[in-house]
Amino acid sequence: MNNICLVGVKSSENTIRHIARAFAAANRDVGIARHMPPCYVMMSRLNNVRRHFATTARSLQDAGRRQTIHCTRPSTMTAWEIERYGSTSEMNLSTTTHIPTLRSPDDILIEVHAASVNPIDTRMLGGYGHVLFNKARQLKNCKQHNKRTSEFPLILGRDCSGIVRETGRNVDNKLLKPGDEVWAAIDLAKSGTHAEYVIGSSSEVTKKPVSLSHTEAASIPYVAGTTWTALHSGCLTKKNARHKKVLVLGGSGGIGTFAIQLLKAWGATVTCTCAPDAADMVLSLGADVAINYKAPNIMQELKELDGFDFILDTVGKYCDDGCRDLLLPGGSYVTLLSPLMHNTDDLGLVLGMARSAATFSCNVTQGLASQGKHYRWAFFSPCRDGLEQVARLVDDGKIRPVIEKVFPFRELREAYKKVATPHSRGKTVVSLIDDPQN
Repeated sequence: MNNICLVGVKSSENTIRHIARAFAAANRDVGIARHMPPCYVMMSRLNNVRRHFATTARSLQDAGRRQTIHCTRPSTMTAWEIERYGSTSEMNLSTTTHIPTLRSPDDILIEVHAASVNPIDTRMLGGYGHVLFNKARQLKNCKQHNKRTSEFPLILGRDCSGIVRETGRNVDNKLLKPGDEVWAAIDLAKSGTHAEYVIGSSSEVTKKPVSLSHTEAASIPYVAGTTWTALHSGCLTKKNARHKKVLVLGGSGGIGTFAIQLLKAWGATVTCTCAPDAADMVLSLGADVAINYKAPNIMQELKELDGFDFILDTVGKYCDDGCRDLLLPGGSYVTLLSPLMHNTDDLGLVLGMARSAATFSCNVTQGLASQGKHYRWAFFSPCRDGLEQVARLVDDGKIRPVIEKVFPFRELREAYKKVATPHSRGKTVVSLIDDPQN
């Protein structure tokens, strides 16, 4: 990697030059007022010196920020890239990828210490959602005057933990500054976290929990953002969740293990479905009841629990099996697996959106016709407030990371194969930098 030259000497020269200009400007202004009464001359001197030094301070602050940017990082990085959609054989480890640059005042450059692999990554590797995601990328590139027309080479990965290396001018340094340890959940249309550096926005990045290592912290942001969005889309929040009866379909995966803990922290009563060998794990996370999803009479067992205020479907296979009948009047059914991406991938943007809208309308109508029950599709969406609240819950000991396996970064292909295998128990993480807390 080629290091960018340090600019310490130039920084000192620029500092002296700015101060000299401030004094010269102040002296010129005072000279104009030489015929004024002494008291006005003194006030003029004080006001002008104060004004010129304020301008100088701002200039030095901006210059210092730019100079810090130049001296803190190399120019290239190691990253896993794909040049076309397909299997893990399409993933290539590049050592000459250019480090992304800040293009927005809200951008934050993160040096990635650890990242997780989510099921969405393995699906995106095969082209899942490429029509919608590419449209979002095109709109973003147009807004930023970026001439890039293709998504390739594409870096996958949606969340990470690491250290801030650069910040845009709109990022409040009281919240985030270079050197801060952070975690992030990156928008699906952006270049991802399976690289040594990634760009996030101020809405996607917050300080990580101080009680977690980078490896532990990397396992949470994406599932936290997805769960947060799903619960809020069904109008279930911290304020109204206490004593609500919630069913989590698929309780042993990454989203399920997080959702159980968040719901219990909010005071809800949680039932979940899982395999028999995962029951002890989900109960240890706080679930009140664990139901064997393989049981032939699973629907009868669920009906005997007298209904639910909220159903979170993380696996997308129960809706047509009568799960809406399990809802109490006014309850909400939220699924994370909608047909939207598949429809747009297969039919194109316009026809895919039209078919999805028709499917959604049909489900909503059926729900409203049966005692005002609500049906929702939920998608991951970055949420700074959610990440901050989750960080506090983690440091308070109410949420803990559930990690099934950690892979070294060079074995990312194996991590993808692991996540693509069904029946996971928590999260899969890749470590880029040895974590002293592990």
